[in-house]
Amino acid sequence: GFRFALNRNDSTIMQFPSLPADTVIVDEGLLPNKEYTYELLALSSKTAPVSAGKKTIRTMDTTSHNFTWQTFEFGDIGSSVLYDVAIIDENNIWAVGEIKIRDSSINGYSTYNAVHWDGVKWELKRFLYKGGQWAIKSIYAFNADDIWFSGYMRLQNGTIVELNIPQILMGWEINKLWGSLSNDLYAVGNGGNIAHWDGVNWKKIESGTTTLISDIWGISKNGIVTAFCPVSSVFNPPQDKKILKITNNKVDSISWEINRIVYSCWTSNLNFLYVGGEGVFINKYGTWDEINLPAITINSIRGNDINDVMAVGSLGTIFHSNGATWRVIAVYTEKENYRVEIKNNNVAICGYYNGKGFIQIGKRN
Repeated sequence: GFRFALNRNDSTIMQFPSLPADTVIVDEGLLPNKEYTYELLALSSKTAPVSAGKKTIRTMDTTSHNFTWQTFEFGDIGSSVLYDVAIIDENNIWAVGEIKIRDSSINGYSTYNAVHWDGVKWELKRFLYKGGQWAIKSIYAFNADDIWFSGYMRLQNGTIVELNIPQILMGWEINKLWGSLSNDLYAVGNGGNIAHWDGVNWKKIESGTTTLISDIWGISKNGIVTAFCPVSSVFNPPQDKKILKITNNKVDSISWEINRIVYSCWTSNLNFLYVGGEGVFINKYGTWDEINLPAITINSIRGNDINDVMAVGSLGTIFHSNGATWRVIAVYTEKENYRVEIKNNNVAICGYYNGKGFIQIGKRN
């Protein structure tokens, strides 16, 4: 017979023949922002049930789906694009890419590779590397005084520091940067390339794949950093479709039997992992589920917490989860949304639209 019972608000919801240490119990279907009291009972046929004590918890509240949006476009000659975006706060937002502005110079235009928002206006920026300039694909901000552009330019206290590009960063695009501390930064990119910055040097990490890696996201808990990388490419089949897991700079992969492309991932704790690509999926405690949303390619997924997640992609797609429901905020427009960043009540989306680079800023109402 059963030896243990779990009660929620005085009703038995589960029974267990045994209960090993560190058992994870998932109780689903709870209402948001509501208190529940749990009690674990040891059962015996000879005596009354013995309580291990009561524990009251409050579930997470939902977040609002309602944002007010503003769109800003950049570039007025040829083709411009913004590839990546970083929010420090609502008065300090950066985006990077390639922006062409018509002028009276010998080419008839000048090229910029970043834009900055100070809360009032956007300013075009041109960051040179060793006197030369090219499009910047990725940005990562630790804080206002330490912002990385690709893997070789760093804005520290308002001054650009140029790092010498080591051999391991040569010949591939850095598609995304992520780090827990300024001496613990990862770069991922084309050809299965992963590199790690330890505060002094970049070192190559063997990924076990030669397929494009388009994103990286991780968490630091109890001094252990775990990062996830989606691996997929549309351009060079037959290619890998998998999700890498990096722990202490060692690469493993997690189960991904679903034969779909994955371009982006996000998590806030090790029990949940969101991925976006050919659909939006969530891994809860090791089990994958697909979210029921319009079938559009997702390029980027980010969140504040598991009750506040944004996914963006092709055809101007913007999806938002408030922890209880997903809402389609925008879909079937001409925009290509490349990246999303969400921080507190501020969202920034960048991409390409009609020959221009654009940023769409959302403020939660």
